[in-house]
Amino acid sequence: MSDSQKAGALAGLSLKTLLVALIGILVFGIYIGILIYGENSVTVLTQLKEKKQTLLKKGKILKRENQRLQKEFFELKQLEPST
Repeated sequence: MSDSQKAGALAGLSLKTLLVALIGILVFGIYIGILIYGENSVTVLTQLKEKKQTLLKKGKILKRENQRLQKEFFELKQLEPST
């Protein structure tokens, strides 16, 4: 094997093959980064799940408060004289 062939090949692979593989790995890494940290990512999904749980809890609290206030309202309404 001559020196020019040794320079063009590394570990039995041509320079073109190494370049394509490197670009493929880079693109795949960017894709994974977008999946993890992008607008439609896993982190956004977990944040939305937490927000959903918080809103459901808040909804239950507001329903209980609404029931209490309605009960108080009807009790006060019965105390008013009829006109």
